[in-house]
Amino acid sequence: MSLHDSPGAPPAGEQRNDGDRQAPRSRVLPPPVPTKPAGASAKLRKGRFARWHLEPAPVAEEEGWLLTYLDVITLLLVMMVVMLAFAGSGAHGVPVNGPAATGHLPASGAIPVIGIPGSAAPIPLPVPMLPASSEPVPEPEMPPETDVLVSLALDPLDKNIEVIVNKGTVSFRISSEVLFNSGEATLSEAGRSVMSRLVPTLGKAPGYRVVVEGHTDNMPIQTERFPSNWELSTSRAASVVRHFQGQGIEAGRMRATGYADTRPIASNDTAQGRSTNRHVDVILEASR
Repeated sequence: MSLHDSPGAPPAGEQRNDGDRQAPRSRVLPPPVPTKPAGASAKLRKGRFARWHLEPAPVAEEEGWLLTYLDVITLLLVMMVVMLAFAGSGAHGVPVNGPAATGHLPASGAIPVIGIPGSAAPIPLPVPMLPASSEPVPEPEMPPETDVLVSLALDPLDKNIEVIVNKGTVSFRISSEVLFNSGEATLSEAGRSVMSRLVPTLGKAPGYRVVVEGHTDNMPIQTERFPSNWELSTSRAASVVRHFQGQGIEAGRMRATGYADTRPIASNDTAQGRSTNRHVDVILEASR
């Protein structure tokens, strides 16, 4: 063994077995650095970006229909105000001395148009001209019932009978002073004579009703038989009906009515007016 040989080294020419080799020192490696997944780094970057970036606000729903609706309401209000303004000016702007107020139209062929202040000039409206007709316009024919009533009114009657022809009726008016005594409802001798002159005239119109009306003045009456003018006027009309029935007039055609002083034909302030209001009317009217 040489001095240069290290202690423990095998002598020259000798080979060491593999089992006699010293095992090499183990190398200590640092612990592995944990790596972040790709998703985590993306989230980190997103979070950093979110600090300095504002997300846009969500888009609101469309409200265009509401604006259109408000425009329509505004237009309607404006139109209403304008119409009220024109109506107010038209009510006070009509002249009272124009042709419309006097009832006379101008002779020209145009109708005048009343202008409204602030409006355009009025435009006259043309009046259509009717063709002139040379044929005479036929007069309306009188109905047959009117002919009958007129012929009855022309019958010769007593001078105390006043004949009044109305539309569809003919009345025979007789003063109560000729027919009755004061405060009585029984026909006098002169009254029966006057009413008998009416019987032939009433007989010529069998299709007409005979209505007898009694009238008085406003002077009150209070007797045991007639407490008021109502009873007096009704009793006088009934006396005339009974007289006609005795002369052959059918009872079904006749009717008696008393009106007292409710239908005056003259003023009750004078004696002449009160005398005129005391009368009996015999009315012929067509049956319906």
